[in-house]
Amino acid sequence: MAMNSLALITSLLVTSLVPMAQAASWDAGAAAGYLDNRETWWQNWPRSQRDHETTCVSCHTVLPYALGRPALRARLNDDKQLSPERTMLAYIEKRVSLWNETEPYYKEKSGPTKPAESRGTEAVLNAFILAIYDARSGHLREVTRTAFEHAWSSQLESGTWDWLNFHYAPWEADTSQYWGTTLMAMAVAMAPDGYRDTPQIQSGIEKMRGWLKSGYASQTLFNRAFLAWASARLPGLLSPAEQKAVSQEISSLQQEDGGWSLSALGSWKRVDNTVLETRSDGYATAIAVLALNAAGARTGFTALERGRAWLSRNQDPQDGSWPAWSLNKNRDPQSDIGRFMRDAATGYAALALESISGE
Repeated sequence: MAMNSLALITSLLVTSLVPMAQAASWDAGAAAGYLDNRETWWQNWPRSQRDHETTCVSCHTVLPYALGRPALRARLNDDKQLSPERTMLAYIEKRVSLWNETEPYYKEKSGPTKPAESRGTEAVLNAFILAIYDARSGHLREVTRTAFEHAWSSQLESGTWDWLNFHYAPWEADTSQYWGTTLMAMAVAMAPDGYRDTPQIQSGIEKMRGWLKSGYASQTLFNRAFLAWASARLPGLLSPAEQKAVSQEISSLQQEDGGWSLSALGSWKRVDNTVLETRSDGYATAIAVLALNAAGARTGFTALERGRAWLSRNQDPQDGSWPAWSLNKNRDPQSDIGRFMRDAATGYAALALESISGE
């Protein structure tokens, strides 16, 4: 990949980082292999299948894949998309192009609100993922513009979007609508060709910004960390004082080993009443690293450095993934469903590590 494209996406997704202290090496090739294998599995899993021979975009496997896999290609000096990546994009682009013909991810038999929730969620995720890829190429394609049009047409008057809620934290729960709206903010910020300055979308941006700001104080730290990440690229989401405060709060929850536990970033309770895992995990640690870096100031620098070192040390040497555990059930970590959190951890960890200079 050309260096200017790499510099563009690095600044858009993570912003430039100050050099970090030397940490243990990590294996980008193994991480890429894990993510490719899991995306291939998802594309063939019967429960992921949707109409028009497509699959749904999952927040635990597909979204992290779209974030982490392009970053790994850059690190590996390989600009060729492999079959899982091409297939993922083809499914998304197909559903964008056939928006009025495709069915929602979930129909009314799953609940009366599920069709609207499905449409809002899908519209945001489609725009977000396509913006990631267009940011790397430096040009906003027509299919991505169309995806944004679908997202804006799905926006509620309040400024947010309907979002899937199956009471599964952290992506499909009562607090997940806020998280989904931060993704839309990042999508707008990432989109190339000056998209965020388009006159026709300014009203939508202002409503989105206002909704995010008005609800910020009551959010979980998980959601506020994502907004801190987004605010680095879209002005007006957080004040400097709020950026500093969230950095301090994130830093205060860092564990002795340098990582973070997802269980500490919100008030969660498993539906099977088992005890939440409190060990450091790759997903929470990657989010903390991304959010602390976005805050920019020296506040949290040591925590950021230690978090990066934790990620470098804790990649699984067997399959190239990073550990993480469900907030909802005590799942078998060797099962395909039990690996969903590991999928998320690996995509975000790869993005965080690849975007850090000074190795």
